[in-house]
Amino acid sequence: MTERKRQRPGDYFADWKEREELAERMIPLIGKLYRECNVKTYIYGQSLANISVLDIMKAHRVVREVEQNELSEFETFPVIEALAKHDLGTSHIDAGRIAVNYETVKDSGISVDDYVKQQVEALIGGSHDEKTHRDVVLYGFGRIGRLMARLLVEKAGGGNALRLRAIVVRDGGAENDLAKRASLLQRDSVHGPFDGTIRVDEERQSIVANGNEIRVIYSNSPDSIDYTDYGISDAIVIDNTGKWRDREGLSLHLRANGVGKVILTAPGKGDLKNIVYGINSDDILPEDTIISAASCTTNAIAPPLKALDDKFGVDQGHVETVHAYTNDQNLIDNYHTGPRRGRSAALNMVITETGAAKAVGKVLPKMIGRLSGNAIRVPTPNVSLAILKLTLEKETTKEELNEYMRQVALHSPLRKQIDYSNSQEVVSSDMVGSRHACIFDAEATIVNGTSAVLYCWYDNEFGYSCQVHRVLEQMAGVEYAVYPKED
Repeated sequence: MTERKRQRPGDYFADWKEREELAERMIPLIGKLYRECNVKTYIYGQSLANISVLDIMKAHRVVREVEQNELSEFETFPVIEALAKHDLGTSHIDAGRIAVNYETVKDSGISVDDYVKQQVEALIGGSHDEKTHRDVVLYGFGRIGRLMARLLVEKAGGGNALRLRAIVVRDGGAENDLAKRASLLQRDSVHGPFDGTIRVDEERQSIVANGNEIRVIYSNSPDSIDYTDYGISDAIVIDNTGKWRDREGLSLHLRANGVGKVILTAPGKGDLKNIVYGINSDDILPEDTIISAASCTTNAIAPPLKALDDKFGVDQGHVETVHAYTNDQNLIDNYHTGPRRGRSAALNMVITETGAAKAVGKVLPKMIGRLSGNAIRVPTPNVSLAILKLTLEKETTKEELNEYMRQVALHSPLRKQIDYSNSQEVVSSDMVGSRHACIFDAEATIVNGTSAVLYCWYDNEFGYSCQVHRVLEQMAGVEYAVYPKED
């Protein structure tokens, strides 16, 4: 990206109001593209669909902070306006990248309308993806289940791709069970309120979120449910209970009428494929009926390890995760089958084991036998930190390594998996809601020849859920044309 600096405005407030007006004018254009054409617009990977004026303006600011260049509403608005003039096929279009690319060619005399038309010409008059939607069922409605529900509702679009049709919970709930579960979806102490409206239909035993009717099914066994009774067929079941983690146990879902495939949101055992989207997601085959989306930590460390190994080679290393406490631990001291986990999660740092270092070998075979790992559970409810102590095969410097990771985060196929932070002031709570598998903290990097210590934050709840959603899309055969074309 060629360095550009906007002239300092003579009046900051007047400049703000102009840019605010442009952001306001973007919203109906972004909405039209999304609802009528099934086109999602982005600014450097940040979705603009269904967000506020201020969030649109903040997305521009993030580009400045990370890309070390200006990108303003003055540049992106004409691009979005030009996109909205066309009947485009289903796609994901990064208006920010197109705007930046246009700045490099506009002196040739080409208009922004003509340039945008050139960039998306193959999409004009294309399909709006009117094929039949794919049903999705959430088996379990805990932390990951509720965040997956939020994502599926948010990304429902015109309703012709993935549709959340039901959630399954254990039988024997309280009399007001439905209202309580709806309330947990609506209000979250970590991730804030649900973005939209939620109502309960007691007669149909369903939760309606932004118009999406989600049937609530009570059952204690996967194979006892007939989903066709609820109008559900060939569904992909996302099992987020963790109760069954091998092929035999998860096959219980496939015995239920109306189920086609199963995704496990935990590390799979035995011969199950463990998939980290962006790393080995090409291993998903049409005939696969059961796969694992691995763990949050495996999703967090596999992308930076892959990137570093590609550039410098990774000879060996140790992964230490500073992990938020989970529901598996006790709120106060009580009996627990696991070592140390019986002690109060809210009061203690707890040394425990992690299988993530070993599990990386299932998605990056070169790492087999090269990584050790351990974990410390700490008294925070969300966002964790992976500390990678690596011995590289090539010598490098902090500056070279950081610049390489910045380029990977912005301009490589791993840009949805790796985010980049260059601030000395960020802390864990700043990472809540990140949609990336990890956020590389450049200011914390330590390099001495072939020895490197790297710090990677990750929202172990929402960031992981976003990775699961990407796996779900691929397993369902949901694909989007991406513009501009991959770098």
